Amino acid sequence: MGSCPLIFNLFPRYFNRVDEWASHLDHIAGMGFNYIYVNPFHATGFSGSLYAVQDYYRLNPFFLNRDQDPADWTPLKTFVAECEKRDISVMMDLVINHTAVDSVLVDSHPQWFAHDNNGSVISPFAIDPGNAGKVTVWGDLAKIDHEGTQDKVGLRSFFDDLVRFFQDMNIRSFRCDAAYQVPADFWQFLIVAAKMRYADTLFFAETLGCRLDQIEALKNTGFDYLFNSSKWWQFDAPWCLEQHESNRRIAPSISFPETHDTERLAGDHPGTVEIQKARYVLAALFSEGLLITMGFEYGARIKTDVVKGTPGDAQEEHQWDISRWICETNRLKQSIPVLCEEGSWEPLWGYDDQFFFMEKQSARGNDAVLVGINKKKEPRPPPAVSPYLPDKLKEYKTIIRPCLSPAQRQPFSPPLTFGPGEIVIFVK
Repeated sequence: MGSCPLIFNLFPRYFNRVDEWASHLDHIAGMGFNYIYVNPFHATGFSGSLYAVQDYYRLNPFFLNRDQDPADWTPLKTFVAECEKRDISVMMDLVINHTAVDSVLVDSHPQWFAHDNNGSVISPFAIDPGNAGKVTVWGDLAKIDHEGTQDKVGLRSFFDDLVRFFQDMNIRSFRCDAAYQVPADFWQFLIVAAKMRYADTLFFAETLGCRLDQIEALKNTGFDYLFNSSKWWQFDAPWCLEQHESNRRIAPSISFPETHDTERLAGDHPGTVEIQKARYVLAALFSEGLLITMGFEYGARIKTDVVKGTPGDAQEEHQWDISRWICETNRLKQSIPVLCEEGSWEPLWGYDDQFFFMEKQSARGNDAVLVGINKKKEPRPPPAVSPYLPDKLKEYKTIIRPCLSPAQRQPFSPPLTFGPGEIVIFVK
């Protein structure tokens, strides 16, 4: 069996207290996940956004009882220990490109932040690539000036100590928020120092929405994984495979059918369980690692909200329960070695047909797999039959239908039929 990151995003705003998190561990472990990623759990600024950190060394009081001290990390340590009992690693967010505008650091270390001509702290912003006049400013945040600060040593030392603090708590995996907005040499310093202390530490670069050259700048920093954009690929253009080919030379990647930043897949047309499964299968095949957000297994439609999310959002009626199927799919991924590595993808078909075929080749000497995809998502049409098949399919003897439960392995002979949105795998 292969080993690769299978990540479950436990969304903290779905709970009243950290003490409740462990109640979901048996369910998560039962689906075969070996990582739990928790969004920021630090004390927040006035906006309440999980990503507006007011104090890195205090737990968010929103997740504690009134009599619990936010400076006491016992609840989180207990949760980490419970994860370890189930062979699950904990991943936390490392948000170091900005803080809350009312962060304690703005007062204690103003020299670490960017300021305008009037001396006011600058808030980060984003320009819509499709409309340069559309600018989003996050007024609850303060931009850390990694490049211009006159105290780089002090700034680096602060975040190095922060990483050490959580490493000592046995949190050894870090999702680095907006990694491309932090200078590469800063990451290199931080990652090297962390791995010298604990060699098993992993860093995951969140780079969604940035340019390829910004990802390229992270090439020699030591990141272990990137997050990729296969979620948005509709098999109608080569951009996703081109991006994969470019980025795999930097680090392997993590795919996902949805994240806490996106709308829920089940809330998008056609919102069927068949498409829910198909996009999970794509994530499992496409990259070395995969991630889902809490509630995906039940067809959650309410988007996770890092500012206003509440436990009530997690109580929406379940549309389905594919937990057992997810476990089977995770096992299938780990049973096929090439699916537990980044590999390289070769398109075998044009992008204009209803059906798309591609082959995943190994960089480690493992057997390749061939993947067939039906682009049509409409629920319950007549079975679709591909009239033409790639010549390479002659090298493959067995077909696997991972969207079914249990996944069926059987000898392959034409014709090839597909269900709506179905993805099939061929093995030699």
